[in-house]
Amino acid sequence: MTTAEAMIACNDINAALAFYVDRLGFRVDSIFPADDPAVAVLRGYGLRLRLDPDAPPSPATLRISCTDLAAMGGAGRLVAPDGTTVDIVDGDPPLTLPPLQQSFVLERASDDAGWTVGRADMRYRDLIPDRQGGRFIASHIEIPTAGPVSDYVHFHKIRFQMIYCYRGWVRLVYEDQGEPFVLRAGDCVLQPPRIRHRVLESSEGLEVVEITCPALHETFADAEMTLPTGADIPERDYGGQRFVLHRADDATSTETTDGFLRRRFGFTEATDGLAEASVLRTTPDSHDAATWRTHQGEFLFLFVLEGATTLRRAGESDERLQPGDSFTMPANDAFVLVDRSDDLELLEVAFPAGA
Repeated sequence: MTTAEAMIACNDINAALAFYVDRLGFRVDSIFPADDPAVAVLRGYGLRLRLDPDAPPSPATLRISCTDLAAMGGAGRLVAPDGTTVDIVDGDPPLTLPPLQQSFVLERASDDAGWTVGRADMRYRDLIPDRQGGRFIASHIEIPTAGPVSDYVHFHKIRFQMIYCYRGWVRLVYEDQGEPFVLRAGDCVLQPPRIRHRVLESSEGLEVVEITCPALHETFADAEMTLPTGADIPERDYGGQRFVLHRADDATSTETTDGFLRRRFGFTEATDGLAEASVLRTTPDSHDAATWRTHQGEFLFLFVLEGATTLRRAGESDERLQPGDSFTMPANDAFVLVDRSDDLELLEVAFPAGA
């Protein structure tokens, strides 16, 4: 058996035990020598502490996250007799959203924006570098090599998250949503807050587009849960939202007034109107139907999936858009998509739904 301990200098074992055991709730694993104790090993909150007079003299800092702050005497900072600082913090603080700072952002796939290696060896391309003040992140993610993915059961502390499969396929599994399934190009999932999930394997050249709010959010591993759980509960509520698996092959499109066929993913009902996502596909009469558009919402993001079009904004130069290009449009700024190719397809994400 192999264990690890954090060593804390201690010259007064009785005072230290009164603090760590009686005040903080650690328990004694071992203490010696019996006739004149000088060293003690304590366990608590996933930590092993070795109180030892021979430890380096510099004081340590401990951080205890607690979901029952009252049981710990409330949040705050304590100082042990040996000088160790102990911060007691809320183990599950409410999700806070940074102030929204809307801006126009155009990201091109041809630009050398750089790919970074993220969690589980996935490669990320940032589609909104300014993060709209930290409120939103949009990532173009790829896994170049086929096979198993070095992922683990985890969940995210978020307000909203969706994954659209752009190219290839990926096999996923979700808490209480049945057996593992394959997400193929054109499919999309809504991942509600804190739903446990895992990426199992992917095709060669997998590409997805992921939208998350807020931009800076925590990902937690869950070593206690095994997926699948054996349950299939489509109506389960996760933090006020339901899981959605949108299948492109099973969906229908409805024509809109601006020359697009819109295929909605069904997020409006599942998020109580927080957001909606769609694929827009051009129609033969789109040149005549194209109209100027504005929105009054929190967020509007479009990503070119196939084909090409020109983005025209009031008072600005035209921008020709190709596959992999994307833009984020602030509220009240007028724009129109013109010179659309016959195969044009766009991914659109809007906050709130209908914005």
